[in-house]
Amino acid sequence: MSAVQDFAPTPLFFSDSAVAKVRELVEEEENPGLKLRVYVTGGGCSGFQYGFSFDEEQNEDDTAIVKDGITLLVDVMSYQYLVGATVDYQEGLQGSQFTVTNPNASSTCGCGSSFTI
Repeated sequence: MSAVQDFAPTPLFFSDSAVAKVRELVEEEENPGLKLRVYVTGGGCSGFQYGFSFDEEQNEDDTAIVKDGITLLVDVMSYQYLVGATVDYQEGLQGSQFTVTNPNASSTCGCGSSFTI
């Protein structure tokens, strides 16, 4: 016997290191209203690319992920490409940056900033 269940998509995950870096940047700017926005645009060597910005405004149709008082925003068009992804902050030989680990991406480019579904 099998049962059919309707599951809501897994939201985005916001790593502890990303939360800590956003908190640091918000404190530097002395603007507690700033939120990190992650979005997907067309382009890049693999078809789509990730983008990050800081935003004071939350649109009505944005998805907001709040962790430890820090907010990550995703617009409705980007959300479909980012369901289940993890937004992280990494420091390494290539510098410091926010990154996305996306289980929906079938391939990514060498720099990791663009992907294909």
